[in-house]
Amino acid sequence: MSVEKYTKSIDLSHHLSELSKARVISPLKGLNKYKSQPGILALAGVLRISPSLTYSVNVLVPESFALAPTESSTSLSWLWKLFGSHSATKEKTQAVTIPKYPAVDGEINLASSLQYGAAVAQTQLQVFLKHFISETGAPVQFRYNICCDDSHSGGREPLRRCATPARAYCAKSGLIPPPWQSMLPFNIKPVPVAMDGLGMKSDALETLLSQWDPVSRQMPRPHVMYIVPVGQNPSGSTMSIARKKQIYDICVKYDVIIVEDDPYYFLQLGTYTFKEDRSTGATPSGKPSADESKRYVSTLTPSFLNFDYEGRVIRLDTFSKTIAPGSRLGWFTCNPLFAERLQRQGETTTQAPCGFGQAILAKILTHWTYDGYIRWLRGVRTEYQQRRNFFIDCLAEEFHLHAVPAVAGVWEGCIVYQASSKVKKSTNMTEKYSTQNRTMFSFVPPVAGMFVWMRLHLDQHPSFAPGDEDTLETKLWTKLAENGVLFGPGWMFAANALAEDSDNNDSGHFRVSFSNVEFADLKKAVTIFGRVIREFFEEEDL
Repeated sequence: MSVEKYTKSIDLSHHLSELSKARVISPLKGLNKYKSQPGILALAGVLRISPSLTYSVNVLVPESFALAPTESSTSLSWLWKLFGSHSATKEKTQAVTIPKYPAVDGEINLASSLQYGAAVAQTQLQVFLKHFISETGAPVQFRYNICCDDSHSGGREPLRRCATPARAYCAKSGLIPPPWQSMLPFNIKPVPVAMDGLGMKSDALETLLSQWDPVSRQMPRPHVMYIVPVGQNPSGSTMSIARKKQIYDICVKYDVIIVEDDPYYFLQLGTYTFKEDRSTGATPSGKPSADESKRYVSTLTPSFLNFDYEGRVIRLDTFSKTIAPGSRLGWFTCNPLFAERLQRQGETTTQAPCGFGQAILAKILTHWTYDGYIRWLRGVRTEYQQRRNFFIDCLAEEFHLHAVPAVAGVWEGCIVYQASSKVKKSTNMTEKYSTQNRTMFSFVPPVAGMFVWMRLHLDQHPSFAPGDEDTLETKLWTKLAENGVLFGPGWMFAANALAEDSDNNDSGHFRVSFSNVEFADLKKAVTIFGRVIREFFEEEDL
């Protein structure tokens, strides 16, 4: 789209917190706009000497990972093999080098990358990200800016910049700890919104906002919404286009800012099918190409940015789930007003993302090119898809899984797999567990992300009594940990620890990651889990 066709977003400055409004340009950072002037003699700042002359890494080629599941692709070392050597990984790699000084204008170099930087991305990374966003989900109605951050912690800044003390923000009922934990010291509290199989329910959001009573709630109506629409953590649900449009319209109606945190956006895995029903299908081209990039992007559910005609969406992206968690690098995409305020905040806190991290990532991405990075993302998605399938295949071998449609609750509209014991082989081949017909847990295979969210049917425990849910969940979690398996306990993911979903008053939850161990260890973990949970459901007393 040509520049002339862009329009300004509406005035949303009233959403800025008083703290955000009070931030001014850092005097030192304000000089950065002059540093790019040709021939400038920069004596105003403090430049440090670095011992680094050059920095070289062997990087995997973009097409390193297959686009269809393969039996040989079974090791999690694929994630950190990105920076491995050819001799160590037996993978096809290419050496990339970052010189101390640029040989040509605009070349990524250590002399500039390792100095005090701006709170936005280094130039080369900024250029790449703007092109990447324009191809994968940019708003088409208005100008937008991109601001780099230190990923996880910086990704919570939009909440603090827009939400004000003694106010609440909307969040789906299941939420990872960092967002709400980082808000509580500012007296900014999450208000859970009911979910179904597609994530946050639009009618529940409408009801919450339309019936908000500031007197009884002792705070004004929320004006910020935090949401993970793809691969919702921990449930793994993904919001449909229609649902996103409904929620966006409600946010327009009630003047709510949408903070779209989308770390799993490029890990959209598709629907799980049992191993015996699975077919590989046609394998797409393995080489990077513009046509394949367009085809891949067209399969992704659109971002809220695609529907944003007022500039009220602040989108958060990260390299943590697609390149390396330790890169600690992500970026915001939002209207210029919010981007400028986020930049001011960065200048006086973290100042800038790590220079080493930016230089290395920028070098890898520009070496790969846009189509190369898209090819990398396609391969990473296949790896996660295969790991999800393998983990659930292991559960299907260990338990009897009965598929039933959910008609209510957080999984409404999904196919739920209920797990009970199956006949176990023994010396006389006749041993059965008495828990064979007892549903011990259930889950919905995630369509995105890297977690399986298990609901524990604690009401089936022989000693269950209303109010014992937390005790029983903790007891089972402890037994698993003592036997060498560590799951995420469900209590960590409640947006409001005092508010429980009405359909979950007889259950506990575990979040299980299938991303960070070898396949053999995944199989071993499921075997241990099977033994421990069967023994647990046989116990008569706490």
